[in-house]
Amino acid sequence: MSNRITSDPTICHGKPCIRGLRYPVESVLEWMASGMPIEEILADHADLERDDILAALAYAARLANVNRVEPLTALNSWLMLSCRGSLPGG
Repeated sequence: MSNRITSDPTICHGKPCIRGLRYPVESVLEWMASGMPIEEILADHADLERDDILAALAYAARLANVNRVEPLTALNSWLMLSCRGSLPGG
């Protein structure tokens, strides 16, 4: 993982952030998802760099990389809850 993405329990409750700054990766991704261009993000947040934005995108891509996706059914939900002891009487 890029050294631009850090996690520190004393900064933003330990959420992954950009270079230890108070910019959570999720905020950067939300800005991008809303259609905000990289240039505008950088203009609005002078302490961010282009590579910070690209690192946030790479971080999200890595998290989204899964080998298998299974649909969650009512039975699967019930089984997961019952295994955790979260159901009444469980």
